[in-house]
Amino acid sequence: MSAAIIVAAVVGGGILLIVRRMFPRKKAVELLRYPADMMRGKTVIVTGANSGIGKATAGELLKLQARVIMACRDQQMAEEAAQDIKKQAGPEHGEVVIKHLDLASLQSVRSFCEEILKEEQQVDVLINNAGIYQCPYTKTEEGFEMQLGVNHLGHFLLTHLLLDLLKRSSPSRVVVVSSKLYKYGSINFDDLNSERSYNKAFCYSQSKLANLLFTHQLARRLEEEGVTGVTVNALTPGIVRTRLGRHIHIPFLAKPLFYLASLFFFKSPLEGAQTPLYLACSPDVEGVAGKCFANCEEEELIPKATDDQAAKRLWDLSETMVGIKTQ
Repeated sequence: MSAAIIVAAVVGGGILLIVRRMFPRKKAVELLRYPADMMRGKTVIVTGANSGIGKATAGELLKLQARVIMACRDQQMAEEAAQDIKKQAGPEHGEVVIKHLDLASLQSVRSFCEEILKEEQQVDVLINNAGIYQCPYTKTEEGFEMQLGVNHLGHFLLTHLLLDLLKRSSPSRVVVVSSKLYKYGSINFDDLNSERSYNKAFCYSQSKLANLLFTHQLARRLEEEGVTGVTVNALTPGIVRTRLGRHIHIPFLAKPLFYLASLFFFKSPLEGAQTPLYLACSPDVEGVAGKCFANCEEEELIPKATDDQAAKRLWDLSETMVGIKTQ
């Protein structure tokens, strides 16, 4: 027993040291305050709304009396999350609708959008939040590398299929959740599906860079079309305590110490939800497009995230991969 305690202390101490070096102590996050009925009459789709940032964002929008469509893969988790956020929102809250959406299946994306187009008169905000992080090498239903497929391609098709409805609902907004880890990625056009070699950390960073290039290109295309009623912006939420890291292996004995460290250094889901909430409803960003935000402030991106040539090339390739015919 004593040996196990020593090992746990050594391993946990090492992890704590690494965490402290990687992530400075988090600053207190000021929670946003908006009028209680600010989103009344507005419909918001949140992907991955059953846990983490997505659930917290959905809960805050519900308090603002929005009609929140929780687009989730796991029906049971979505129902449990819906009950939880309704309870926390109090008696004067908006409406919750649960819809099945599996971003690892383009057929599921199409079916989801068919339902939305049939049942909804308007969609005011689309929040592309769902994601998968550093999973073992697997493929989506259509054969795409999982992180690229879920984090980028699924949301790419989703946004494309809902774009006309968003235009009819203007002013409307698209919010894309990326990550600061985009800095460590690049778009490997020669092996986009990582079939020659797979590095799970690189592939996550690649998918998050793809989110930013998608945001950049969509904003540019809308501007060229003269569409001013639909805006698209991205955000990097920072390090947040969510289930996103469930594929990361942490030694069993070190898990309690890592959890304590996360309480000290990581944001809570509610804190992580402040920037997506800000982009979804703040009047401060009305008409703002093609930008990236962190902690509710505009963030300067490194050049590869706004590379026009790479953004257009990725867009064209993505259209082919998801089966969109260029008009």
